[in-house]
Amino acid sequence: MKVQQAIETKLAEAFDASVLSVENESHMHSVPPNSETHFKVTMVSPAFEGQMKVRRHQAIYQVLADEMAGPVHALALHLYTPEEWRESGQASPDSPGCMGGSKGDESMAAKLKQGDDV
Repeated sequence: MKVQQAIETKLAEAFDASVLSVENESHMHSVPPNSETHFKVTMVSPAFEGQMKVRRHQAIYQVLADEMAGPVHALALHLYTPEEWRESGQASPDSPGCMGGSKGDESMAAKLKQGDDV
């Protein structure tokens, strides 16, 4: 199963989400083509009622422990209660551009050309 599909399935099973979007943003980073390492999750669930952001994130990390220990390098989380979602205009923020910490690294450029996992 692809990483994105695994994330979607696990979150759908663990949360009663009215909105669940998992976007592969790996193409925005210094990784080989077709990588599944960077994701943006937008989720709306009543399970987040009364929880601070850190508790919401911890709940997601617990469900996705295998992915976070393996192929997933970065996970942008936008987690809302239904009321917060309505107040947000029903949109999560755009992800910032990659800061490219390794873009100037010549050994990284060589790996990317070869298609090696980074």
